[in-house]
Amino acid sequence: MTASEAIDLIETNEALFVDIRFTDPFGMWHHFTVPSHAFTEEAIAEGMPFDGSSIRGFKSINESDMWLRPDPSSVFMDPFTEHATAVIICDIEDPITHEPYSRDPRYTARKGMEYLKSTGIADTAFFGPEAEFFVFDKMAYQVSPNKSFFEIDSMEASWNSGADDAIGYSMRTKGGYFPCAPADKLHDMRSNMILMLEEVGIQTEIHHHEVGGAGQCEIDIRFDELLRVADKIMKYKYVVKNVAATYGCAATFMPKPLFGDNGSGMHVHQSLWKDGENLFYNADGYAGLSDEARWYIGGLLKHAPALLAFTNPSTNSFRRLVPGYEAPINLVYSARNRSACIRIPMAGNSPKAKRVEFRIPDPTANPYFAFTAMMMAGLDGIQNKIEPPAPVDKDLYELAPEEKADIQQTPGSLREVLLALREDHDFLMKGDVFTEDLINAYIDFKLANECDAVDLRPHPMEFYLYSDC
Repeated sequence: MTASEAIDLIETNEALFVDIRFTDPFGMWHHFTVPSHAFTEEAIAEGMPFDGSSIRGFKSINESDMWLRPDPSSVFMDPFTEHATAVIICDIEDPITHEPYSRDPRYTARKGMEYLKSTGIADTAFFGPEAEFFVFDKMAYQVSPNKSFFEIDSMEASWNSGADDAIGYSMRTKGGYFPCAPADKLHDMRSNMILMLEEVGIQTEIHHHEVGGAGQCEIDIRFDELLRVADKIMKYKYVVKNVAATYGCAATFMPKPLFGDNGSGMHVHQSLWKDGENLFYNADGYAGLSDEARWYIGGLLKHAPALLAFTNPSTNSFRRLVPGYEAPINLVYSARNRSACIRIPMAGNSPKAKRVEFRIPDPTANPYFAFTAMMMAGLDGIQNKIEPPAPVDKDLYELAPEEKADIQQTPGSLREVLLALREDHDFLMKGDVFTEDLINAYIDFKLANECDAVDLRPHPMEFYLYSDC
């Protein structure tokens, strides 16, 4: 869509306002709004300033001025505003040189796509993320020096089976997979989410209740090229949260909000294509995989400890990556096997359908960084012909201890993967896709503002264990 076409869309929909949005390094959307009469083709061409010092991980106050460059191809109508409002997603630039800003997530994704083409290996990377989430009827929390708590509730949850107003049909813990109404009380909400997703230009494929009994859901969207699907994940999360809010509920993409129940992942299907051909298909290979696909897997597995700093970037991510909850903690690949961290879906015999499913990521990830980092790890695998460990077709959760001994598992904390990224990031810097400045700023912020913030505070469980010592 050109600038002229974007303005036509805004005028055709009689938008009174245009919402200006951009993404910070940690995957959060930010916005401000201008009246539509002030948003012209000239405004798109020239861009607009904003204060970067107030955005996490951007600029210090002495160099706070930054510049936004609207992307006319991204415009859509916001279905939630009282007054007709168009939304446009922006790239970020230096206000003096107008060079792209190295910490802009969309710029990183763009550079990743350019680097892919420059390698001659492929010209297109397709990604199909499956982001899970919980919907709660209540989500409250507080953190202060003398008080710390969270409280969540769901009308579906097993703990409400004995409530005074209970009428049955609560779900067992880990019992939320595919039940029909009246146990599944969120069907209509998910259907409305799908209608809204389609309205903002996201093609959907399926929705259903997930394993988590207290309101866990999944809506799958159709795969797309790297940058476009990252934009779609940002819109996806916005739509899901806002539809839930219209029901008086809270949707959260936290990977592990509930102890003892399944967590939320974001399984990512991915494949590389060249000249319209899927490079991952070979009828004679294991599970129909080509050499390139196997080496791509080798790159994902080799760099997994560092990669998780972008694909699983929260302290809560590692509450999910533990044994016993279908979590993909085993760094091996397999056909059909959901206990492996990389699964090869058996989706018919069409070469176009051949792909790898990386099951470790979760939806706290910044999609621009996460998808680009996965592609860079896979490309490194192809370039260096990295052979992954042999596929394992057994249930990895049920292996004997001696069989498990040789299978590497995912790291156990955010701090561990950030330090792994510090040591292993050369594969990300090829083609200047990720920069040293971006990686160091990202690591330093996460260590100080997330790892330390959690590690230095007493935990309620510690009072349970130690208060009477």
